[in-house]
Amino acid sequence: MTAAPAAIRTLIPARLDRLPWTRFHTLIVIGLGVTWVLDGLEVTMMGAVSGVLQEPATLHFTSADIGLIASFYLTGAVLGSLLFGWLTDRFGRRLFFFVTLATYLVGVLLSAFSWDFWSFAVFRFITGAGIGGEYAAINSAIDELIPARVRGRVDIMINGTYWVGAALGSGATVLLLDPALLPVDLGWRLGFGIGAVLGLGILLVRSFVPESPRWLVTHGYEAEAEKTVAGIERLVSAEAHRRLAPVDEDDAVTVHPHHTFGFGLIVRTVFGRYWRRALVGFSLMVAQAFLYNAIFFTYALVLTRFFHVEPSVTGLYLLPFAFGNVLGVYLLGSLFDTIGRRQMIAATYALSAVLLAITGWLFAIDALTVMTLTALWTAVFFIASPAASSAYLTVSEIFPLETRALAIAFFYSLGTGAGGIAAPWLFGTLIGTGSRVNLFYGYVAAAVLMLAAAAIEMVFGVAAERQSLEKVAEPLSAH
Repeated sequence: MTAAPAAIRTLIPARLDRLPWTRFHTLIVIGLGVTWVLDGLEVTMMGAVSGVLQEPATLHFTSADIGLIASFYLTGAVLGSLLFGWLTDRFGRRLFFFVTLATYLVGVLLSAFSWDFWSFAVFRFITGAGIGGEYAAINSAIDELIPARVRGRVDIMINGTYWVGAALGSGATVLLLDPALLPVDLGWRLGFGIGAVLGLGILLVRSFVPESPRWLVTHGYEAEAEKTVAGIERLVSAEAHRRLAPVDEDDAVTVHPHHTFGFGLIVRTVFGRYWRRALVGFSLMVAQAFLYNAIFFTYALVLTRFFHVEPSVTGLYLLPFAFGNVLGVYLLGSLFDTIGRRQMIAATYALSAVLLAITGWLFAIDALTVMTLTALWTAVFFIASPAASSAYLTVSEIFPLETRALAIAFFYSLGTGAGGIAAPWLFGTLIGTGSRVNLFYGYVAAAVLMLAAAAIEMVFGVAAERQSLEKVAEPLSAH
């Protein structure tokens, strides 16, 4: 008969949460948060080149092909997040910093050499698998290393860097897709090659990021956890040029370490004990995934079909979108830590739904020019950006530590599967009909999902602002 694991009383969570912000935390954000930049670059690049890929001189795709390829990318992201999320909870955060990024690098590099629909779809699937795995491994590690008092704003701002990547992608395509500068079948290939080069550089940056001490101690590696935290404390103290504040012994937590936690236990915990939180996470992820994937994967098609914009310059119209999204998370992000999670999440979801419906109606009655439509979308996503980022923040902090990466993967996958995979294909089909009214119905569906998510958040949302992760959700190993 195997003896029960000895209980450990530890102050590691409290020691990490009381640290002042220093260069160490900034480097963590840069090294891990770049995932969102890469995803923004990928999605925007694909959206911007979708018009060019329909030309006979390139791969000659149809609108439905473009939407289906986007769905392949999202399917890869769903499956990759589930696989790598489970592996990350089982074997640690740090290893999969590198595995998931390497998977992305392979996929995006191969995308640049695609020769037909199926090769392009498969390579986009691989790229998506890497990005999906990144979400699970990276978000869990960031939450476990960032002090509780600023966790909300940091997460939201990191998630908002997606739009820095979007801006880079939009700006790059203006040059890469200009037929006066590059052959039409070469520019888009170079665009995907840029993503591979950026990812390769980040592999080197991540070498300094430590394993999560929280993960180490709950999985029985107490000595390594203590060594890691002590090293972080010495570094932060030196960077802050002062001694660290003492830790209150009352903040200690007791855990019963396990090297592995059964898949069934994790599922029962997330969908049984925490079913209300599961409903919140699912509704938030579905709504934002449907909204964003519907619009950004197909906006270039809207521009070329309804406003006769040249495919080579569609990337210019994505730049204001990116600016509005980045501005939204940086101006509103801190309010999620001060006003509170429930209030801000519900408000941003509801307001973005209303603005979305109004914009869709004006588009349907042909009351907008390409410039006024772009301006309205920029306003919509100024609000929707912190809302969408808060969905990832929510699912990464409201479940026990031992389930964190897999919970992120679950809800990213469920949300993307229900709200994201079908959306690009659906909107691509609606655009293909040539009917503004049909497309408006799609916008209304997105608005309804956003309003429903706001209502669920108000009823079941968790007040996690400025709270230790262990207080928001007690670790499984505490029992």
